[in-house]
Amino acid sequence: MTPGNPVKYYFRIGHYHRFIHALLVVSFLGLAGTGMPLRFNQESWANWLAQLLGGFDAIHFFHRSFAFLLTLCFLLHVAYIFRMAFLEKQVGIFWGPGSLVPRPKDLQDMFQHFRWFLGLGTPPRFDRFTYWEKFDYWAVFWGMAIIGGTGYLLWFPSFFARFVPGWVFNITLLIHADEALLALWFIFAVHFFNGHLRPQKFPMDLVIFTGRVTEHELRTERPEEYQRAVQEGTLASLQADPPERWLINLGRLAGFVAITIAMLLGGLTIMAFLSE
Repeated sequence: MTPGNPVKYYFRIGHYHRFIHALLVVSFLGLAGTGMPLRFNQESWANWLAQLLGGFDAIHFFHRSFAFLLTLCFLLHVAYIFRMAFLEKQVGIFWGPGSLVPRPKDLQDMFQHFRWFLGLGTPPRFDRFTYWEKFDYWAVFWGMAIIGGTGYLLWFPSFFARFVPGWVFNITLLIHADEALLALWFIFAVHFFNGHLRPQKFPMDLVIFTGRVTEHELRTERPEEYQRAVQEGTLASLQADPPERWLINLGRLAGFVAITIAMLLGGLTIMAFLSE
């Protein structure tokens, strides 16, 4: 960068989606931090964490509070999709270059990416969302539906007992606990690596906090999206001011705290699971 050629920034993630992501992070980590001591209550660290939060009765209260926040996050996201698709008639949200719905191109990109890993070709030209970002999205979306549905069944057993036999609750508890554990391990092992810990982004990708990427990042990491914006003449409308220093520092602090908590819980639960 030179004084006559400053770095250009472009908006990639708007305020609404950054708020939803923040709500998702807080609710997910809260659920993991209160749910894992219940899942592994025989472990010393689980009892220590429970006592730190006021006992297992308090953990149940906090767990349900974070469950409400996660439900709110889910409903806000579904409401956004409904508004975009049916009120604003932007049906491209279900299909097209800016959609999170997998397309044949994603499969092609994945195989080309693997070939590049092995030195057998060039890297794929990604669009707005990569194949692993779509995998991340649908894994979380599916997980929220399964964990949330089973969680509410366990939360209100008297109500649902009118409609389902008692053995359903035993299966529900098993599904809820193991799906939650799988979700934590997925975030720990897959999402954090793809989003933050891979070499191109290490130690942290700040776009989810600042909403901005540099022109170099947009051009090299999302060449299809960049080329389309140039051809359609929409690139200038995406240009943004550089992120403020306080926003960068806040993003680093929040990201470090979230990654640390998830990695700590992930490590403890793996050790507890292997010792069962």
